Amino acid sequence: MKENSGGPTDIIWEITYACPLRCSHCYSESGRRPSRHLKGERLLELTDALIALRPRNVVLAGGEPLVVKGVLDVARRFTDAGVRTALYTSGWNIDRAKAEAILTTFPRTAVSLDGTTAEVHNRIRGRDRSFDRAMNALRFLDEASRELTARDVAHGTFGIDCSVMRSNLGQLDEFCARIAPLFPAMRTLVFGLTVPGGLASREEFAEHELLDDEQVARLTGRERTRQLRSLAPAGLSVMVDDNMRLLMRPDDIAANGVPPVLQVEPDGDVRAMSSYLGTVANVLRDAPETIWERVAARCADPFVVETLGGVRTMGEWAAAARRLDLRFGSAADRARIAARTATDLLPAPSPARS
Repeated sequence: MKENSGGPTDIIWEITYACPLRCSHCYSESGRRPSRHLKGERLLELTDALIALRPRNVVLAGGEPLVVKGVLDVARRFTDAGVRTALYTSGWNIDRAKAEAILTTFPRTAVSLDGTTAEVHNRIRGRDRSFDRAMNALRFLDEASRELTARDVAHGTFGIDCSVMRSNLGQLDEFCARIAPLFPAMRTLVFGLTVPGGLASREEFAEHELLDDEQVARLTGRERTRQLRSLAPAGLSVMVDDNMRLLMRPDDIAANGVPPVLQVEPDGDVRAMSSYLGTVANVLRDAPETIWERVAARCADPFVVETLGGVRTMGEWAAAARRLDLRFGSAADRARIAARTATDLLPAPSPARS
């Protein structure tokens, strides 16, 4: 396997597992488990430990990052160290004042919106009013962005991230033609295929919600992307992401080395592979070189190579994720996996026209 001794260029920090939503496809199962997020000086201590890894970019995700007291201070600390930060949020608790603070703190903010109607979005997100909250957040961000621009105040951009599954596949045109024009200051609209990790790796979800091979090929083809862009307002960047890099194919790793992205859990534990359970180190306890060595070792583990080597379809990817999670997950992880079918309902699919 090609060595990657430089360490991570990008870090995804799941800063908390606390979340007001109960999304059907949540890879971290946030809102269903202890939040584990640090507070006060410990939170800043972990921030400094991540800075010491010398990444170029850090994504603050979760859970819902905005429930963490001091999250803006964390972002400013990264900025002061020359690290670009991005915020991924459900928009649940964003008001007008917070929208301005977010834009003047984060270079990039993504609001998760998984449906163009309350019926679809709320069903996927598992909470009534989540659609209204997300739309309000986008409105506040849009207003704040235009006002900051008028005052010549430097600020970041915002956009929509949609996790594409069968329930919302038929709404992608509406995202471009009806939703996007509501927010003239918005700069990005990303359609990312739902990754079969966490709750999205369940057999039931894979059968009813993950896109099949034909749907994946059609959505990720150049013609479909061109069509979506033609429906969107001028100046809006519309992207379709198959997220296949998150599969971490053994052949790709052997040829190119470990992808330079580190997945960090709320308390500093490091996932060896972002889409699969199993931690190998802790940023607060282990030296950077030790962390990266352990990540590389897990990627090269014979069980991992055998499990991921033959994956060709979304269904096979989901089955592989289940095998890896049971093999490398903790006792608490395995208990949570055993309870998934009884506690997490699937959204009812909408007609898939795209």
